[in-house]
Amino acid sequence: MKRAMIAMSGGVDSSVAALLMQQAGYDCTGVTMRLYRAPDMERTSQKSCCSDADEDDAAYVCWQLGIEFESLCCTKEFEKTVIQNFILEYEAGRTPNPCIVCNRCLKFDLLLSLALEKALTAS
Repeated sequence: MKRAMIAMSGGVDSSVAALLMQQAGYDCTGVTMRLYRAPDMERTSQKSCCSDADEDDAAYVCWQLGIEFESLCCTKEFEKTVIQNFILEYEAGRTPNPCIVCNRCLKFDLLLSLALEKALTAS
């Protein structure tokens, strides 16, 4: 059987992607990357990605679809790769976009590496 690891944000796009992959005959696993943890993060009215609520939404979608769900703790990688880069760029007088760095280095590179590693250990 074909397998797919779906990056799940808890939003509509990733939820529909998981459903479509499942309907296409893939054995899917939904994965959320926990990138940041702050005690007061859930008390703010500001929207942030990768919150506890987003993770809960992703887990619930996976449960509804009957697919496996994993939460990966990537807080150290996020701090080292995204936050430190933001600080250095800002101190140098530039206006960094942390989402671009996060997407490129974590959501694509790191998640792809984890998916390939998991595929190799499963075979």
